Amino acid sequence: MPEGPSIVILREQAAHLVHMRITHASGNTRLDTQRLIGQTIVALRSWGKHFLIEFEHFSLRVHFLLFGSYRIDERREDMTPRLSLSGSQGELNLYACSLRWIEEPLDAVYDWRTDVMSDQWSPARARQKLIGKPKLLACDALLDQEIFAGVGNIIKNEVLFRIRVHPLSEIGALPVTQRNALVREARTYAFEFLAWKKAYVLSPAARSEPSPRTKHRNQPERFLLAVMT
Repeated sequence: MPEGPSIVILREQAAHLVHMRITHASGNTRLDTQRLIGQTIVALRSWGKHFLIEFEHFSLRVHFLLFGSYRIDERREDMTPRLSLSGSQGELNLYACSLRWIEEPLDAVYDWRTDVMSDQWSPARARQKLIGKPKLLACDALLDQEIFAGVGNIIKNEVLFRIRVHPLSEIGALPVTQRNALVREARTYAFEFLAWKKAYVLSPAARSEPSPRTKHRNQPERFLLAVMT
């Protein structure tokens, strides 16, 4: 599943489509694609793992689930797009993803302060939410999109490794310094991950194989060895 940094890359790669009037819309989505024809893309935004296409009176939310993908100004030959949008400035093709209309203004729907990739990210807010969930496991806390929007298994694994916290540790049992480090490293590593993806370099966590003992949480073996020895 694409994490926050991957959605930021999509947003940046598709930036030339902003202000484009859509002249063609098709795909195997159940949404009414005719609604999009004649609409102008006002902005392309992201929140966590959501890619947001904003129009004048509504928006389209894209979630890539486990196997979603996209192509900009080109198409996959082996798959029908869930949604294909095109106009004079180019073409956007979305595959194997979930689509949903958003009728409300995006600022009324999303709290940008919870997005680790956002300029409005609030570490203080994340810390406060963690304090309110003392029984939450560290691994689950990092995957909670209402606290760390955009964090997925790769970021989660590396953050826990860096701060030397076992994934099954309860948030309330962590010292304040480690809890603060968890919040800090979630954003720090997310931007490092973004830089690595742009450079086509895999992060250490992305190269790690999950341990059979924690396979259900996708925790790398190297982490367990570090905290148990």
